[in-house]
Amino acid sequence: MVQRSEPTARQVRLGTELRRLREAAGLTAVQAAGLLGANRVQISHIESGLTGVSEERLRRLASHYACTDTEFVDALAVLATDRTRGWWEEYRGLLPTAFLDLAELEHHSTRRRDVEFLFIPGLLQTPEYARAAFCSRIPELPEEELALRVRHRMQRKVILLEPDPTPYEAVIHEAALRIRVSDRADARAQLLRVLEMSDADHITVRVIPFDLDGFGAAWSPVMLASGLVPRLDTAVRDAPHGTGFIDSAAQLAVFRTLFRRVEAVSLDPTRSRDFIHRVAKEL
Repeated sequence: MVQRSEPTARQVRLGTELRRLREAAGLTAVQAAGLLGANRVQISHIESGLTGVSEERLRRLASHYACTDTEFVDALAVLATDRTRGWWEEYRGLLPTAFLDLAELEHHSTRRRDVEFLFIPGLLQTPEYARAAFCSRIPELPEEELALRVRHRMQRKVILLEPDPTPYEAVIHEAALRIRVSDRADARAQLLRVLEMSDADHITVRVIPFDLDGFGAAWSPVMLASGLVPRLDTAVRDAPHGTGFIDSAAQLAVFRTLFRRVEAVSLDPTRSRDFIHRVAKEL
């Protein structure tokens, strides 16, 4: 099988899950290779995402690893056999790979959730808001790359606009509603866009007001993308050094708990809409 020069995050995730299954079975790469009639290098390349694996080989490996979770193995088979080349491929070589990986992750997600404290979530942003947010980057971006990033962010919304849209939930702190990353007119237009999009049945927006006692969860934004099975969920963190994709069971449990906590203290969707209306009128 042809070796990849730069595997996608999705391909790396498949290899990571196969490595975890092997290690849970107490087998070395050499032992796994012997069971498959391959060599250690082939197993290493599969587990690093540098080469793919057929569904037949994947199921043989899962059997050798004594994995009895059939739904999980079926989901891994989908990862192994999917050959989708989506709209994000037009940005390959133009934007950092993480942008493409994020779009691909969202395309395949069965559910999307965001917690934001300082910015409106990217999937709800207007072009003007997104441009202003990207303009705040240090060092400044060249105009060509700035335009590409804004266009890419707007295209990501396809998961919310297609005939069979992805269910989406956003919990937004009041600070994000009030911080004007651009001017007053753009800020008001952004809030009206959030209200417009939250009219859809598959989109839920909740607000965390400043006037809330005992709220200490505002430590970092997080995005959660649900996989075909919970074991294939992914958390995404944005940091100054780049975007991080998190898939360890322990850390995913932390982020799921964070989302449940902020959701529990947030206003319900109706009161949240009323709240956003009031903030928009104040601008």
